[in-house]
Formats: sequence, structure tokens, C-alpha cells
Amino acid sequence: MKLSDVGLDVLKTPRLVKVIAFAFLSISAIFLFNHFSDSFSYPSLPFPISSSSNAAETILTDITTTSAAVSPSPPPRPRLKISPPPLPPTVVRTGIIDENGAMSDSFEIGGFDPDSVDELKSTTGNSAAGENKPSGEDDDSKTPIEKFNLCDKRKTDHIPCLDNDEAIKRLNNTDRGENYERHCPKQTLNCLIPPPDGYKKPIPWPQSRDKVWFNNVPHTRLVEDKGGQNWIRVEKDKFVFPGGGTQFIHGADQYLDQISQMIPGITFGERTRVALDIGCGVASFGAFLMQRNTTTLSVAPKDVHENQIQFALERGVPAMVAVFATRRLLYPSQAFEMVHCSRCRINWTRDDGILLLEVNRMLRAGGYFVWAAQPVYKHEDNLQEQWKEMVDLTSQICWELIKKEGYIAVWRKPLNNSCYNRRGAGAKPPLCRPDDDPDDVWYVEMKPCITRLPENGYGANVSTWPARLHNPPERLQSIQMDAYISRKEIMKAESRFWFETVESYVRVFRWKEFKLRNVLDMKAGFGGFAAALTDLGLDCWVMNVVPVSGFNTLPVIYDRGLVGAMHDWCEPFDTYPRTYDLIHAAFLFSVEKKRCNITNIMLEMDRMLRPGGHVYIRDSLSLMDKLQQVAKAIGWTSGVHDTGEGPHASVRILICDKRM
Repeated sequence: MKLSDVGLDVLKTPRLVKVIAFAFLSISAIFLFNHFSDSFSYPSLPFPISSSSNAAETILTDITTTSAAVSPSPPPRPRLKISPPPLPPTVVRTGIIDENGAMSDSFEIGGFDPDSVDELKSTTGNSAAGENKPSGEDDDSKTPIEKFNLCDKRKTDHIPCLDNDEAIKRLNNTDRGENYERHCPKQTLNCLIPPPDGYKKPIPWPQSRDKVWFNNVPHTRLVEDKGGQNWIRVEKDKFVFPGGGTQFIHGADQYLDQISQMIPGITFGERTRVALDIGCGVASFGAFLMQRNTTTLSVAPKDVHENQIQFALERGVPAMVAVFATRRLLYPSQAFEMVHCSRCRINWTRDDGILLLEVNRMLRAGGYFVWAAQPVYKHEDNLQEQWKEMVDLTSQICWELIKKEGYIAVWRKPLNNSCYNRRGAGAKPPLCRPDDDPDDVWYVEMKPCITRLPENGYGANVSTWPARLHNPPERLQSIQMDAYISRKEIMKAESRFWFETVESYVRVFRWKEFKLRNVLDMKAGFGGFAAALTDLGLDCWVMNVVPVSGFNTLPVIYDRGLVGAMHDWCEPFDTYPRTYDLIHAAFLFSVEKKRCNITNIMLEMDRMLRPGGHVYIRDSLSLMDKLQQVAKAIGWTSGVHDTGEGPHASVRILICDKRM
């Protein structure tokens, strides 16, 4: 082998290649280090060097001096000014999903949750000394709440704001029915309303339409007064309802057939979805309209026949205690497609027709007023005079008498303001002022004027049932709330949220086994909870309450074909004890705790809840301990559950059951 060949092989070996590459990289690193170290100057240290370095400093000074004598120092390089990178743009607002399942952008980054702060304060004891708490807010201390006692047996059917005898005695005048209106006591009940002796779990719907337990409503006054009119009778341990009424002795079904024949356009269950029955008796009219897919809200005062509404509710018919006296009823304008009065004992023409003008406010444009009464068909002079007064008044408010047959007369309300505008100057009754809000009803006096219809036709052109349940109505745009462009999306998002939530309740908690009939939603929003119950096929009705502390969405609820009322939960509700099978409250307490007493609200819930009924409270985690503590003092069995968002969410569900 030649020596040259050996050298060539060595050059080709991987080891030599590695050595050459390493040497090249080392030289490059030394060059770059020297280059950048010369062009970079370190800032002065912000603190003095310690005395231990004095010797090194002296040596360095000597070397520098010697070098300066050998050759002149080069000019100093300019110091590089190093600036920090620019900050990213500040994000001020973004979006979250609110409690209704809708996208919301109403929060600031850096804000805080007052509930979380309150919870932190209560945990750490760092509450500011002398800090004033809101007047309605409960004490959040850990002091146990004593168990509530039963009220006196005489309060078995007690409605606090309607049974305030002391306030009623102080009234100067009761000629217009002021004694049947709300007069809430300053001191609320601090006890539990007892059921009547022998109370049983109510008979489920639809059997309850025809019979209820005697011991659940042990009052025979209506049997004595109306037994001959086929209203109600006693059979052994039950009340039986044959389906008759004062003006329809042969039954409500036959009576409804007659109305349908008189007014072909009324189309129950399609165009006519929501009706009002005034002076309802035992609510057989509304009970039989249910099977025609029409929801009828039955109203009557707590008068000499004081248990009318109690019988209606025990039967499972939508009902509420209400009176035509001096204040507006708690329902919005254009709420009902039909208003019915069969011998309802109301003088519609008194005080310049102010009571019929209140009906006009609540009647939807193009809706029907059905009046079955003696002046329609009897010929005595005084009754004929009443008929003439009624015809004159209805013509003055532009109602059209479209049919008079037998003992029934039917009028129709106009679709717009054209008839009102054609009336001469000074016509009576006058139109209401343009600034009058016809949906403002909480403790508002009735007004002797004609409620104007919206010029844009809002309320008159709702869809037919069942499409109207999910079609966002045009009146949605008239609600006084923050959003405007996105309102339809918010309503649809709320409906989707509650459908998914209620579907999980039905599936996980077996709601179909509850046999729910009477349901209360204490903070209804746009009625998404009630719509979900309808979509899921639960055979129940929902009283959708819109609290006065929030946006008035009640017109939208009625436009969707549902029923409800305005209310302030700082006061008791106008219904009998033991009304509802299920009470639902979503984010109510976190809103009302600053105005109302939480304990008082829950005691009112117990008053309205049937034995064996259920309460579902969806609210902030910070309130759960307090709510569960009150539930225990009331005697409910309760448990806190996670929501679908999981265990780390700030919301929980408190589920309570009232024992029989």
C-alpha cells in the first residue's frame, strides 16, 4: 500500500471531519463573542461594590493607567438604547354566556363578583367596620336559623295581602271594591301555613278536572249556593264538577260549541290561544277550553264565594285571585285574544265605563269580548236600560257587535286606531295620553281612557299557535332593555338554554313521575322555562311571574301564547296556600337579596307549595349555604347539585321537597 493512499484514507475518516467542524465552530464562536462584547456596554450597578473588591479594583486601575501610557484609547462606542417591547393592546370588553344562555358583553375585565367578595368577607371576617348592608339583605352570619312553627289553624287558607283585616277596616270607602284589593301587612308571617285536617295528595290531571278531594278544600258554600246550576256537588269524600255554569247549565262543552258557531274566526287553539275568564266560578269554562288547546286564566275576587279560585287551582286550572275595582289588573296590554264574562256580576258601565276600558286595555287588537248576562236576553225595563248603556259604551270605544244570539253577545275590538281617530273632538271616553304606558300595572290606578294601539301594529299580528311559541314577536322590540339588535337572538338563546336544562331535569330527576300540573316560575324572563315544559310534552301550565325589579317582558310572554303576571317578591303573591306542584326560581335571590328578605321569600314559597311539591332554585354558589339553611328551618328536605357546567362553576342548583 502506498503512503499516499494511506493519507487519503485518513482524510476521509469521519473522525477528522468532526475535528475540523468543531474547530471551525469554536473559532466562529470566539469571533462573535468578541464582536458583540465590544458593542455592548453594561449599565452601572445601582448599589456600591463591597470593600472586599478593593484590591482587584487597584490592580485594574494600574493596568488601565499603564495601557493608556503605551497607546491612546479609542473613542468610546455609542451606548445602545434598549427599549422594552410594546405592550399588547388592552382588551376592554369581551363576551360571556349569561344566566339565560345568551351571549352578553356587559362586563369589564378586572371587575369582581359582589357575591364572591361577600363570601370572602364572611369567610375571613374582613368586613369593614360599620359597613351598611342593604335594607332587604339577610344576615349572612353562620348563626343557625330556628325551625319555624306552624301558624294558627285559622290561617289554613290565608292570603296575606287580601286578608289584612286591620287595613281593610281603615278604608274610607269600599263602594268600588277597594276591600278586595291588595293591602299588604307590614309584618310578614313568620310561621308555616298548616294544611287542613285530612289533606291528601291532589288527584292528578286530567282526572282532577272532574273531581277533587273534599278535605283539600273543605268548603261547602258554593255547593249550597250553586248546586242547582250544575257547578259543583259533593259525592262521598270528593267534590264533583259536572262542567256546568250559571249561563251554561248543560255543560261548558256545549257552550263552547255555540261560541265557535257564532264566531267562526275565533278558532280555539290556533288564533285564540290565551283567554281571560272573569268571575270564573269553579273555572269549568277554562277547564274545558284546555282540551281545545286554549289556556284560560280564570280570575275572581276573594268575596262571598271566596273559594272559587281555590277550587280552580285544586282542579289544575290556571287561576289567580284578582278583582276589577280601582287598580289595573297585573297583566299587560293586548294580553288576551278573548275575554269572557258569564254572569260575572260586574257593572261594566259604571264610572264612565272605566272597568270595560280596563278590559279594552288587556284585549288584543281584533280580539273578542263574550258577554253572557241577563241584559242580553231579558226584556225587563231595567235590564233593557243596562243593555242600551252597554251598546252605547261599546260603540264609543269602537267595538263592533258582531253577534247576538240567545243569551250571548260578542263584540270585536278594532285592529288599529283609525276608528278612534275618526271620532269628533271632545269624544268620550278620551284617548289615553301618548306617554301613558299601558304595560305599567304594579299598583297603578285604572284610567278612564281608551288605550291607544301601537301605530306599528305590535301585538295585533302574532303568529298562530303553536308557531307563536318560538317565533320572536314584534313587541320584543318595544321592551325596555339594554340590547336592541340582538333581542331575537337573546330570546332564542334563552329558549335553547332552558330546553336543554329542563330536558336534563326531566331525564335525570324523573320529572314525568312527578305528575306536575300547577307550576310557578318566579323569574320568567321571556318564558323559556315554560316553553321548554310545553316542548317536552309535560301536561302542565306555568304561571310566569315577571318581577318588578327587572325588565317588563310580560307582553312577550303573552305574545308567545303563555300566561303570567307582574309581581314584587318583597310582598306575598295573590294566590291560595297549596297552589303549586313545582316552584322554579332561577337567579332570583341574587337579584332580590338587596331589596327583599330571603327568608320571607322562602316562607312565601312554602305557603304556595303543595305538600309533596318540589322547589328548584338555580343561583349563585355564594347563596347556597344561606338558602339551604332556611330550607332546613322550613322543614324541606334539600340538596345542592352541580349544574351542567361542572363542579367548578359559580352556579349551583338547590333542590327541595316539601314532605306530606
